[in-house]
Amino acid sequence: MSQKNQNNENFRDSIGTITNEGKRAWVYPKKPSGRFYDKRKMVSYVLLAFLFGAPFIKINGNQFLMFNVLERRFNIFGFPFWPQDFHLFVVSMIIGVVFITLFTVGFGRIFCGWICPQTIFMEMVFRRIEYWIDGDRNKQRKLDKQEWNAEKIRKRLLKWFIFLIISFLIANIFLAYIIGSDKLIGYVIDGPSAHLNTLFPLLIFTGVFYFIFAWFREQVCIIACPYGRLQGVLLDNKSIVVAYDHKRGEGETGRKKFRKNEDRTALGHGDCIDCLQCVNVCPTGIDIRNGTQLECVNCTACIDECDHIMESINLPKGLIRYASEDEIEKKETFKLTARLKGYIAVLTILIGVLAGMLLLRNDVEARILRLPGQLYEKKENNIISNVFTYKLINKTTTEIDNVSFKLRNINGDIKLVSTTDDFTVPEQGIAEGTLFIELSKSDLKGDKNKLTIDVYSHNKLIETTTVNFLGPRSYH
Repeated sequence: MSQKNQNNENFRDSIGTITNEGKRAWVYPKKPSGRFYDKRKMVSYVLLAFLFGAPFIKINGNQFLMFNVLERRFNIFGFPFWPQDFHLFVVSMIIGVVFITLFTVGFGRIFCGWICPQTIFMEMVFRRIEYWIDGDRNKQRKLDKQEWNAEKIRKRLLKWFIFLIISFLIANIFLAYIIGSDKLIGYVIDGPSAHLNTLFPLLIFTGVFYFIFAWFREQVCIIACPYGRLQGVLLDNKSIVVAYDHKRGEGETGRKKFRKNEDRTALGHGDCIDCLQCVNVCPTGIDIRNGTQLECVNCTACIDECDHIMESINLPKGLIRYASEDEIEKKETFKLTARLKGYIAVLTILIGVLAGMLLLRNDVEARILRLPGQLYEKKENNIISNVFTYKLINKTTTEIDNVSFKLRNINGDIKLVSTTDDFTVPEQGIAEGTLFIELSKSDLKGDKNKLTIDVYSHNKLIETTTVNFLGPRSYH
């Protein structure tokens, strides 16, 4: 590291996008280009297509992804999760956290740079629109400083209008994840005036998205998102991150501006020519040469820009690259550490547990409970009767009809409080009611008897549950 940087490390005491007076320092990143940027564009557009298409994809009639918090119904990869499946949902979320943690320990904040919706929308949608309307870095700075003339008003109104339309579209897509795409399409067909109670929250979310992408921007990653601060806990010297090779870049006498026909090696200068292009292209306004920082989202823009500069002055690429601190300091290659192996083992176990739970999970869940406060009733011919309430949950997208209850391994009758002894459970719905179980006193063994009840549809067993049947206490 150069003497200049050794004596000036106060960057660690402040955020690069805040001035010494505490005001916002607006970031005008240069438009990136290069091999990593091209790959990120491909990944981003695939993920954007997935994000916009997932609510409208159906598997066995179930929305591919849905997070209906209001009705406590969730679909993950086409699997429906009801409140009764909350344990499965929790295990799924834990798997997601462990998965992200594993990749952070191994590869740093790669999730933020390549997969995070905030980064994708900001860098691949809103920022590209801004480049198209306002121009690149220098033109944006010039436009911001100039007076409000016809050109500035026209460009600002056009940009703000497009930002608002896209924010409204994003809010609708997120609404489709919450209430379901079918319901959203129905709302659109009915018109906004027919669903004002949904329109107002939609406009609020539109305003939130507009605020984030038009003004708050990189501050989400720097201030609001806790994930960046987890790097200090999760990263170590073996983690692969976007890193500056200070050994090569600083040399013996530090970095120096490029001069043609100068023997930099003989003079002891490093390969960094202090062009500041890695700083100018950074969307969070940091200097990657200062080392790993919480503001860095691993977007690789500095890698592409530095490689371009190195090519133009006939020096090897890779001054800024994906590397670990140990690779730069000790030339050690990446390998699985005991820590990584531990995370992989935990992740594998959790995935196995979830797979087992999903295989054992029934499409229909039955719950039969004795009516609170009721004991038993004696009837003619030594018949003992208990009253229960039942609830059947149909997790499928098809109606289940001709449903009936039968006792297993004991003679007795189950009588529904309805006109028939069978009923229908609607698709993704619930059937509730009351039933009586009648047994002969001679078949009872004490005052508390555990009964197994089978649930059938068209004489096909679809679920099994148990109840406690109360009878007279026997005295010997």
